[in-house]
Amino acid sequence: MKSQKEIVLERKILKMLSGHALHAAERIFRDKELQYLQEYANIVAIKRLHLNDHGPVHMRKVALNALIMTDLLKKAEIKLSFEKEDTGTFEDSVITILLAAFLHDVGMTVGREKHEHTGVMVAMPVLDRILTDIYRDNLEKKVVIRSMIIEAIVGHMATYRICSPEAGLILIADGLDMEKGRARIPMKIHTESVVGDIHKYSASSIERVIIEKGKKRPIKIIVEMTASVGFFQVEEVLIRKINSSTIKPLIELYAGVMGQEMKHYL
Repeated sequence: MKSQKEIVLERKILKMLSGHALHAAERIFRDKELQYLQEYANIVAIKRLHLNDHGPVHMRKVALNALIMTDLLKKAEIKLSFEKEDTGTFEDSVITILLAAFLHDVGMTVGREKHEHTGVMVAMPVLDRILTDIYRDNLEKKVVIRSMIIEAIVGHMATYRICSPEAGLILIADGLDMEKGRARIPMKIHTESVVGDIHKYSASSIERVIIEKGKKRPIKIIVEMTASVGFFQVEEVLIRKINSSTIKPLIELYAGVMGQEMKHYL
C-alpha cells in the first residue's frame, strides 16, 4: 500500500503532465511489480545496509526533480535528445525520464555494490512490459527509449560516462534528493555509530532544495541547510554528479547555511 508521501508526490507529478506523457505516468504508477521492487530496495538500503532512503519516496522525488528541470529547459527552448536527433518528441523524452527515475535504484534490491549495473538486469522485465504497453505499435521507439533508460540507470552514480541530456537530468535529480526527510528513518532506527555516518548527518542538515529559473542559465539550484555539515552533501555528492552530467553548462548552483551568505559554486 502506498504511503501518503508517495501519493502526494504522484499528484505533483501528474499535475506537470498532459497527453501521452500523462497516460504513461498513470500506467507507471499502477505497476505492482515496480512498486514491490521499490519497496524491497528500501528494505535492503535502510534495514540491511543502514543507508538513506532508496525506495518509493526517493524515486518519486527524483522523478519530480527531473521533471521540474526538464520543464525549465523546455521554457528556455533547449531541445533534448529525441527532438534534437529527430527520433521522437519532447513527450518521449519525458516518458524516458519518468521510467528512468522510477527504475534507477532497483539494483538496491540486490545490494549497494555496482547497483547501477545490476539494476539494469532487475529493471529489464518491468521496462519491457511497460514500454510494450505504452508503445504497442512502435517497436523502433521502444528500442531507442529502452537504451536511453539503461544509460540513465547505469549513469546515475557518475561512474559511467553518459551522453544524453535525459540521463544527465536523472543524474542531477538523484543528487538533489538530499533534504533531511531522506535520512529521518535511518537516523531513527540506527543509533549506533558506524563509518559513513557523515552521509546521514549531512543529509539531515539540508533543510530545503529549490529548483528554479536561473538568471544566466536555465536552471538554478539553491541548497539551504541548518548546519555547515550539509556542505559535505553538496560538495561530495551533488557537485560530483553535476560535474559528470551532460547538462552541467545549464546549471547555476548556490548553497549555504540559512541566514548566512550563500556560496556560489556554478
